[in-house]
Parts: sequence; C-alpha cells; structure tokens
Amino acid sequence: MGKAKLDAAFKQVLEAGNKAFVPYIMAGDGGLDVLEERLNFLEESGATVVELGIPFSDPVADGPTIQEAGLRALAQGVSLRSVLAELKRFREKRTIPVVLMTYINPIHAFGVTAFAKQCQEAGVDGLIIPDLPLEEENLIAKDLKEHEIALIRLAALTSNTERLTEIAKRTEGFLYAVAVTGTTGARTTYKDNLAQHLQDLKAISNVPVLAGFGVSTPEQVKELSASCDGVIVGSKIVDRLHHGDTETIRALIQAAKLTENAKS
Repeated sequence: MGKAKLDAAFKQVLEAGNKAFVPYIMAGDGGLDVLEERLNFLEESGATVVELGIPFSDPVADGPTIQEAGLRALAQGVSLRSVLAELKRFREKRTIPVVLMTYINPIHAFGVTAFAKQCQEAGVDGLIIPDLPLEEENLIAKDLKEHEIALIRLAALTSNTERLTEIAKRTEGFLYAVAVTGTTGARTTYKDNLAQHLQDLKAISNVPVLAGFGVSTPEQVKELSASCDGVIVGSKIVDRLHHGDTETIRALIQAAKLTENAKS
C-alpha cells in the first residue's frame, strides 16, 4: 500500500528501460460511474500511476481545461467524500496505484485524520497538495505517514537550490517537477534550460523525477522524459477523455515505452 506500491510501480517501469507515464483525470467528469472504467482503460494502455483530481471551486494551480472539468464534476454533485467512497467500492479490483490531487481546504473541511483514514480504506497511495508549502506540512504529514500515504511534493522552476534540495529530500513516491511557470495547460515550447533543471533535480532526488504541466504531445513526452524519469499529462488527457478520443491518449502513453518503440 501507499509509498511501497508507488515505489514498486516506478521500479518495474524504469528497470524495464521505459519511462513512467502518469495521466491526470478529473474525478467525476462524465460522472463518477465511469471512474472505474477510465482507470481500467488507463492501466490497460500502459499508465504507471493515475493522478486523480478532486473537483474544487477554487483550483489555483489549474488551467482552463481542468477548471472546466472540475466544474462539470461539481455540477453533478461530486465531492471528495463521494470520490473516496467510489474508490473504496472497487478497491479490490484495482491494481494501478492512485494518487489524489486536491487542495488543503477540502481536507481541512473533511478533517485531516478522518481524511487520511478514508484514503487508506479507499486504496489511495499518494497525495499531491499544490497549495501546501513545506512550512505547513505538519498540518497533515503525521496523519498521512500513519496511514501509509505518500506525500508528493512539487518542485517549481522559480525555487532556489536550497529549497529544491529540501523538497527533493522530503518528497515520497516521486518528485513532481513543474516544467512551466503558471498553471496547467498545453504548451508548445519550454524554457531552454529545462533539460538541465530536470537533470539537476534527478541528481538530488532519491525518488523518480517526473515532469508535468504543459505536456501535450508524444514528442514532448519523449523530449522531457529524456532528462528525467517520466512525465505527467493532465489537460490533454482530460480534454481527449471528454471528447471520447482514446487513441490520442494511447499514443501519448505509448511514447513513454522506449523499449517497445525501439522494436517498432
């Protein structure tokens, strides 16, 4: 469970000579009744871990595509509590690790200890909280540790070396390297020094380094993962799922399968 399950999933992919691929989807976009089907599809397509967003009314890290998906889910009455209940329902059928992406406010409203306990019961393996700085992690870190849930930290391009070193030391499961400044959403180009930045993070991190924010094409998957251990793709996945375009999603995931690509 938790960190151990994440560690095993990344180890299996990386030792095979491939890169990790973590798709982000919005829980409840299209209805909670499709969540199990979507997780199964992503696992069958070769995803390493799934990052599952919780709809929230003030998503400060999210761009327009994910904001709209969150609003569609909220309009259907989807909540943190209902997502955890649904994950618990099919926990025994699920093998792919699941990481929740949510904000600190819904966790506080839920109750930190109760939230950690229900995450564990639902088979949640990790947690990403974009608006929780290192200085305030004591609000939740103890409860997450007691319930074997990895706390995944984000490394921003704007952070100095000292802070990045501390983030890399503390993160569990993987280090989320934010590849752009700003919110999520597709980008066409990245900063010239991004490859070096990712390599620098790998040098100080004891867990896999994955690049996220702005990744939207197979070419970008290959380009970014060449300098780290894999990628996280959100807005493009959310958009294509909304439009029923599974082939584009498969192609994105396939781009991380270096050993299979070398044979073809």
